[in-house]
Amino acid sequence: MAAMVLPILHSIVAVLTSKTRGDGTREPLVLDILKQAYLTLKKDFDEENGGFSLAPKFPQPMGLEFLLRYFHRTQDEKASEMVEVTLEKMAKGGIYDQIGGGFHRYATDNNWLVPHFEKMLYDNALLSRVYLHAYLVTDKQLFRCVAEETIDYVLREMTAPGGGFFSTQDADSEGMEGKYYLWTPDEIFDVVGKENGQIVADYFSVTADGNFEGQNVLHLTKEPEPKASSIIDQAKASLLQRREQRLKPGRDEKILASWNGLMLASLAEAAYALDRRDYLTTAVANGSFLLDSMLRNGFLQHTCKDGKAELDGYLDDYAMVIDGLLTLHEATFGGEWLRQAITLARIMVEQFWDEATGAFYDTGERHENLFVRPQSTFDSALPSGASMAIMVLLKLGRLTDNHKFEQIAARALRSVRELMLQHPLGFSNWLCALDFYLSEPRQIAIIGSIDNPATSALLHTLRTTWLPNKVVAAYDPADPTSVSELKLLENRGMINNQPTVYVCHRYSCQKPVTDSVSLSAQLRGD
Repeated sequence: MAAMVLPILHSIVAVLTSKTRGDGTREPLVLDILKQAYLTLKKDFDEENGGFSLAPKFPQPMGLEFLLRYFHRTQDEKASEMVEVTLEKMAKGGIYDQIGGGFHRYATDNNWLVPHFEKMLYDNALLSRVYLHAYLVTDKQLFRCVAEETIDYVLREMTAPGGGFFSTQDADSEGMEGKYYLWTPDEIFDVVGKENGQIVADYFSVTADGNFEGQNVLHLTKEPEPKASSIIDQAKASLLQRREQRLKPGRDEKILASWNGLMLASLAEAAYALDRRDYLTTAVANGSFLLDSMLRNGFLQHTCKDGKAELDGYLDDYAMVIDGLLTLHEATFGGEWLRQAITLARIMVEQFWDEATGAFYDTGERHENLFVRPQSTFDSALPSGASMAIMVLLKLGRLTDNHKFEQIAARALRSVRELMLQHPLGFSNWLCALDFYLSEPRQIAIIGSIDNPATSALLHTLRTTWLPNKVVAAYDPADPTSVSELKLLENRGMINNQPTVYVCHRYSCQKPVTDSVSLSAQLRGD
């Protein structure tokens, strides 16, 4: 009997395993993959409402990130337009919390009006980051405002005392979905008065009939009159204060390493790009929490609840925390963040990489043996662990001159080559990684103290220039913990004792610069 059953079981395992990963190919990784993926997204785009699907409508932040990258590479205006239309429609819709900031999970209709009211940490991490990137590309203040309001929501509602971030806020309170977020005209009049209340109600499209079970999901259908802007801003603060008196939705207070890594990356990049010291303080606290509380014997843990970290981390935990630490290094110059990112990347490869299949397992060598050890590739509401692993290995490969990291990334990308072409939205973070892989490496070395005003002037130029395929190594000669052992930093010193930036390509650097005008010219390629 065993002789008959075992071959069948092996066949089942083979089929199940093949469905979780690509089959691989010897075909080259070429720019045309990016073009064909873009053309598919262009064909599927909702020209009226933005986004790429019918209801229920999910934000798809990684698809938008890919389009921003494609615009950066090709200057195809349609790619930027698709991002801008989608972000503007979401920002004005009910999927966005118009009073308290932050995004609900998805919209139940085609025009982003009525959401499923649950709020997820990962959605707000990914969306705050894509809004930030869109702001840096377009200079549209709406995108900056949404990025900051979303981060402010996380800091206000989702931050644990020890520095971690909680997972979710429920959709319902008092037994009704969305009750916490809904308004009637009379409730608005009661808060801000009848005269100003009518202005506010008109702005947020609040009616007596309502748009959701007799009440109103706030959304925007028109721009405010210039004289009404200050009234609306004051009213939003007052409405938020009144809403705080309602019974809040429940909160899942698990702290997940992966989702915290995503939030850390968004928070640190926003701190860096927008010069927000308050964000930086919170980002450092979160990075410290991850390293102090979610490592056990050097191995990352998956979850923490009530101060207890447990369960060996999965691939997405490692990859997303590494990305957060790399971004935190850029924001702070802190050498320990980079060292820990490198250490965790080595563990990630040892624990999860499968040389035989050329793909990453979701579970590590330390996990219990499973009947089928999955190798997931699909980017769903958040990036797959595999695509995030590839991205961080590409970054670290170019930062540390680790050719093995880049070879692993290239092999894994080839394994999903056809899937990227067939299902670009479901492999959008892979496409972001492929864009990085196919780019000319832009390596930037910064030498100087982060507290020096001259360094700040140089950093301002870097902060306000969106370079999606750059890697940054920072060294502060006055900081004994700063990283100095990277190849990118070898023989790189300050010029005339001034903070200095080196813009390099495969470790061959242009003339070092100490002023923002020269740096801007080098970044533009002048």
